[in-house]
Amino acid sequence: MNLVFKWIRSPVGRLKLVGNDAGLAAILWENDSPRRVRLGSLAEDTRHAMLVSAEQQLTEYFLGERKVFEIPLAFAGTPFQTMVWQALLTIPYGETRSYGQIARQIGHPAAVRAVGAANGRNPISIIAPCHRVIGASGALTGFAGGIEAKRYLLDLESVSAVPRRGSPAPGAEADGSAGRGLASTC
Repeated sequence: MNLVFKWIRSPVGRLKLVGNDAGLAAILWENDSPRRVRLGSLAEDTRHAMLVSAEQQLTEYFLGERKVFEIPLAFAGTPFQTMVWQALLTIPYGETRSYGQIARQIGHPAAVRAVGAANGRNPISIIAPCHRVIGASGALTGFAGGIEAKRYLLDLESVSAVPRRGSPAPGAEADGSAGRGLASTC
């Protein structure tokens, strides 16, 4: 898969958009570990239509004008990772979910840590909203862009740190994600 990239500025720092004609493959943070999302060789193309569209939609999101992204995504991962990343796309703007809720949603209720690991490898940060996944206690867990970026994104969406819509009260769900070192860093 031949991938191209371009850097954009955002309120959460510089972001590297990666994609091709098939879709957006990654949104990487400026100081992202190259081991977190492995993409192979990339060529810079600041005018590629997919990347220009992604930049426009992200700009609208950061201005508070967009709540739903309309861009094809080209996830590349294991079947389990892809299942988790698809579940991220179902979390509505302005809401959060715990790792346990995602594990149950994908039919693997005991796979909380595996969900955390897949969440940490999410290649398309922000659009596949891994920032909306928090600990069952409401704690903000690791984030590749940093906890301050995660807090910024949740504040932009006016999300409190407590899961919403049918979610248990903080601490009421023992899903292994509250204070047990679950290291998600999407």
